[in-house]
Amino acid sequence: MSSPRTTDEVKPLDAGKVAEEAARAAEVISRYLRPTPCRLSEHFSEQLGLEVYLKPENFQRTGSFKVRGAFYATSRLNPSQRQWGVVTASAGNHAQGVAFAAKQMGVRSLVVMPEYTPNTKLDAVKALGAEVELHGVTFDEAYARAREHEASRGLVMVPPFDHPDVIAGQGTLGIEILNEVPDVGTILVSVGGGGLISGLAAVVKARRPDVRVIGVVAQGVPSLPRSLDAGKIVESPSVSTIADGIAVKRVGEFCFPMIRQLVDQVVTVSDDHMAHAILSLLERERMLAEAAGAAPLAALNERRARVSGKVVALVSGGNLDVNLLSRIIGKGLALANRYARVQVPLQDVPGALAKLSKAVAECRVNIIHIEHDRLSTQVPINHTISTLYLEVRGRDHLEALIQRLLAEGYEVRREGS
Repeated sequence: MSSPRTTDEVKPLDAGKVAEEAARAAEVISRYLRPTPCRLSEHFSEQLGLEVYLKPENFQRTGSFKVRGAFYATSRLNPSQRQWGVVTASAGNHAQGVAFAAKQMGVRSLVVMPEYTPNTKLDAVKALGAEVELHGVTFDEAYARAREHEASRGLVMVPPFDHPDVIAGQGTLGIEILNEVPDVGTILVSVGGGGLISGLAAVVKARRPDVRVIGVVAQGVPSLPRSLDAGKIVESPSVSTIADGIAVKRVGEFCFPMIRQLVDQVVTVSDDHMAHAILSLLERERMLAEAAGAAPLAALNERRARVSGKVVALVSGGNLDVNLLSRIIGKGLALANRYARVQVPLQDVPGALAKLSKAVAECRVNIIHIEHDRLSTQVPINHTISTLYLEVRGRDHLEALIQRLLAEGYEVRREGS
């Protein structure tokens, strides 16, 4: 394996050769990585009126598809390069992939991670034996630092997406999907730097050019759709998304030409839509997905993608920080109209809260939490504002409660009103 060339030296990859290399990569990684067979989702199929399959790479070694490309790239090191070791930059998934591959092959590894990296991902990389350095706020800053180590310490860079070997390794997913769902009509894939969708599309289009390949990007990092509109790579000025796995400001130099040539459609999804998809996967499939892994399902739920035939949604990873998970669940419940917050002014006298609680209970609504604000200037001095955090069955259930409270003479202020 050699490090990628500078931007002005990059020559487009031949998609046919990438597909051939992916077949070789599949043989190499099959001895070390576990299969993640596509599974039919009866719930989402019924909900969407489609035959929907999930490809659960969140069950892969290290919890993400990233280990495929990392492993194949590391396997290509020559003896001299193995002695020096490897370096990479990642917000988490690729870091774990490189650390795992290096450990399996007895190679030293250095991983540069952004300073905001969740402790769960940081600890996972260290547990695999990698040397870890925290640097910068964004992935791009961490990557620049990794480049410095590459030059100063003689390490071999294993890029997270923009390298032929990495792209070929990710392409093994395309082989598996076609074997597992031979008559697939559409494949949806989340996109950050573009390594995954480039390799997968190369394989799929070589074998089944009629299959639609659709990329899904985070609305807060729209580098790829803007680049496609401009006909050249355009860097996103900022990164704003919960999907750290695809929070990449600039699509890869090797990847972009392949995406333009092979990908049928690129759509965007919001953080709210990804949060709702994460909750749906948890409840309906008992499957934990990170935001990037839930992005393809979010695109399906919001009817953003033009699909045909049997659909495979790639759940690309499940390494979700537990602190973020609790906030996402709360957000997802609110978006599904199953969690609500209302404010009710009350007289500050004994029994007022008990009477209100009784009315709520009779509507079969669960009160999760109550807050009282006696100092609010929005009510008279002998009143308090009670904020009720409620668990409801949906919009109609909440509306029935509100109408009941209004009928009993309460003033009800909904969240945001």
